[in-house]
Amino acid sequence: MLEDSGALPEDLDRFDVIVSRRKFLGMAGGAVGLLAGLGAGTDAALRGLFGRGLIPVAWAQDADRGTDIPGKPGMIVHFPQPINGEFPPHLLDDDVTPSERHYVRNSGGVPTRAEKRDLQGWKLTVNGEVKTPLELSIDDLKALPAVTLSLVIECGGNGRSLFEPPVRGNPWGRGAVACSEWTGVRLRDVLRKAGLKESAVYTAHYGEDQPLGRAEPFSRGVPIDKAMEEHTIIAYRMNGKDVTTLNGFPVRLVVPGWVGSCSQKWLNRIWIRDKVHDSQKMRGYSYRIPAYPVAPGVRPPESDMKIATSFPIKSMITRPAANSEFRVGEKISVAGHAWAGDNEVSRVLLSTDYGVHWDEARLIPPRNTYAWARFEKEVTFERKGYYEIWARAFDDKDSAQPFRQPWNPKGYLGNVIHRLPLRVAV
Repeated sequence: MLEDSGALPEDLDRFDVIVSRRKFLGMAGGAVGLLAGLGAGTDAALRGLFGRGLIPVAWAQDADRGTDIPGKPGMIVHFPQPINGEFPPHLLDDDVTPSERHYVRNSGGVPTRAEKRDLQGWKLTVNGEVKTPLELSIDDLKALPAVTLSLVIECGGNGRSLFEPPVRGNPWGRGAVACSEWTGVRLRDVLRKAGLKESAVYTAHYGEDQPLGRAEPFSRGVPIDKAMEEHTIIAYRMNGKDVTTLNGFPVRLVVPGWVGSCSQKWLNRIWIRDKVHDSQKMRGYSYRIPAYPVAPGVRPPESDMKIATSFPIKSMITRPAANSEFRVGEKISVAGHAWAGDNEVSRVLLSTDYGVHWDEARLIPPRNTYAWARFEKEVTFERKGYYEIWARAFDDKDSAQPFRQPWNPKGYLGNVIHRLPLRVAV
């Protein structure tokens, strides 16, 4: 068992810690009575929670909000038009995420073609800095060598609701992520067929979704090196069937490891450019993060913002469900997933006493590069009370999830440790 010294992380301001602790005590309405309910004991709570300026995670959680969206039962819908929704972590326990539990992030209206499941007239245009512009039908794509991979796609704002002070945008929890099985062709095979010119620098992707209001058509792009990476694919099947309506029918890009907005849905054009793509969603603060650490609440100038690309190391506890109740001495099976953008997961540590002590979980390797790894461990509690299970993942570069979320103006690339609340009764 590893022990955390209880020292404050270097990036934690001591004044903030003092304020947070006083705020907690005020909220408690009498700290002694409340601390008695913390099963890990007052000392562990003071060192692990309040010593880091944290409060019990159960206090900050909203209840899961299920709703009825065709094809997505139980999805937590943040906005109905355009549809944006996620699933609570306990519904994402599968190694391969079922299609009906893949999150939905839309910036525009769902295309009529996708709603009608109609392939007539569809084609993929590849033009720009290429020697041979292409117009490919779905049959043309399927004639190319196929590949099937389990790949993580994650919204760039996943975890936005965990930023403090709050930031604007979809208030994602932890469920705007999925690892489904995708079948399609490698993007590089299509680009090689078109023949890239020496001037090719960046891709620009377009889809059939309709922009809302005065917005430009949604479009992102990636550097040519990422486009040519062997796991970047143009997918026409999802979990063995046609791609679902809300996830991009008939064809979408899957650019694994990078923010999900790169994985264009309802794809119909790839424009190869001789410079970094400069669409509306590539400029200003859109899908951009500060080039240097900023204090919470500080908005740096646009010139100091850089494009968000690869996700940092992350983990998510998918079993048990948050706020479950167990008995003293009962064996509790803890499981979840970890993923690391362009890097690899090296280990996952779990704590049951607010981060004072840590144990290494069993790590099951991913099905392939850019799939998530699974972690598992059994834990027990010998006293009744309120507890939290903490998960902290590390990657092969020894980067680790932070205890408090570093801040940026749009709430991108959130990767704070996952803290799962539960209760133990006699």
